[in-house]
Amino acid sequence: MAAPPCPPRRPISAPCFLLCFLLGFVAGLFPFAHRHLHLDLHLPLPPPATAILVREDPPSVVVDVDTPLPAAAEERKLLLVVTPTRARPLQAYYLRRLAHTLRLAPSPLLWLVVESGAATRDTAALLRGCGVMYRHLSSPVPDAPQDRPRRRGRRQDRPAVDSRARQRNTALDHIEHHRLHGIVYFADEDNVYSLDLFYHLRDIRSFGTWPVATLAPGKSKTILQGPVCEGSRVVGWHTTDRSKNQRRFHVDMSGFAFNSSKLWDAKNRVKLETAFIEQLVEDETHMEGVPPGCSKIMNFHLHLEDKNAIYLNGWQTTQNLDVIIPLKKEARPLL
Repeated sequence: MAAPPCPPRRPISAPCFLLCFLLGFVAGLFPFAHRHLHLDLHLPLPPPATAILVREDPPSVVVDVDTPLPAAAEERKLLLVVTPTRARPLQAYYLRRLAHTLRLAPSPLLWLVVESGAATRDTAALLRGCGVMYRHLSSPVPDAPQDRPRRRGRRQDRPAVDSRARQRNTALDHIEHHRLHGIVYFADEDNVYSLDLFYHLRDIRSFGTWPVATLAPGKSKTILQGPVCEGSRVVGWHTTDRSKNQRRFHVDMSGFAFNSSKLWDAKNRVKLETAFIEQLVEDETHMEGVPPGCSKIMNFHLHLEDKNAIYLNGWQTTQNLDVIIPLKKEARPLL
């Protein structure tokens, strides 16, 4: 007897298929949802809105107003370093050497470089790359007096102020005009300076002085000139100057510094002529020995002469030098 035929399959309706699909999708996401829900159950609860957080204040610090502040906390005085210069063979050497020293000095420091006559491009280019805050000034050269016939028994009139003094006057006018408050120091370019000097300058309140060493023209001995001190008090002078009876204070031009506030007083208007220091201080009681005891030599005169040196325009050669020792040509082997 033959088997009965299979009944025909019923087609799956669309709503039933959609329901099965959604159930399978939800069942597949259940493990991931369970994991996140499990972690959230263990998260710490935020504090209630009524909770009060108590913070202990740090212990108060009592400051004694009579205790002096450290030197680093005090405002440093501005150093106004005045340097006269002129175009000559060793000018670049002198200015670069002084610039290297000033660059190591503690700031703030303003370098006032005053040229005799018009400011030159060579000096301006050197100052731009020196790494020191500077101002480039120029001191006009006065017109030469007309030649007059000499009379017997009368000497020719000499200029009252030399070139360097005129340049220093230009710097003083600039300081007074712009009201630059600080310590003024005349640093000639051909001197050698110790870095300690620029640290001690800021200790000056009104007028400070110290001894200066000079290498004798014969370069066989060193001459000292300057104050003799007991602590910070000047008690005398050490000098080998033959005209010692004509000078009141035996101080080298680079052996003193003063507060620029002395320039504000019209009575003390300074012009660098014969009695310069006399216009700044009345006597030794108004001076300060720097450092106390005046036992340090902090700057030197070397007297480097450059009269016979060749001045290179722009401090560079425009053509090749002459060959004095030519190279020997090696003999090439014959092929």
